[in-house]
Amino acid sequence: MQEASVTALKFSDSYYRDLTAAYTAKRSLLLDALDQAGLSSSAPAGAYYVMVDVSEFGVENDAAFCQWLASEVGVAAVPGSSLFREPVHKYIRFHFAKKEDTLAEAGRRLLQAAQLCAAPEVNSSLQRA
Repeated sequence: MQEASVTALKFSDSYYRDLTAAYTAKRSLLLDALDQAGLSSSAPAGAYYVMVDVSEFGVENDAAFCQWLASEVGVAAVPGSSLFREPVHKYIRFHFAKKEDTLAEAGRRLLQAAQLCAAPEVNSSLQRA
């Protein structure tokens, strides 16, 4: 760890400015996509992931929803319940340290997922999962 710290201190200030700008752009891309899909989230201050409230989709089981999202929509997320001590099942987590093309495609797919969740048969199955 100390050796890595010494190496990191040798990078120029512009490296860190560029890195911050790149992650800020990726975060904005994901947050905009989530907003367009009607998913409630908060902008992280320093993390490279976003917690998303999926309760408006009628989701009662975040793990089952993440499985559905991966298998039916092609977007991976982490169930929030795997991160909490309390029995909270309305959050999922998306990671945005990805290529911008990947984030844009995920945004398109999340918009489709929102439309699918509005269908009564899909919404009903998500509530039972």
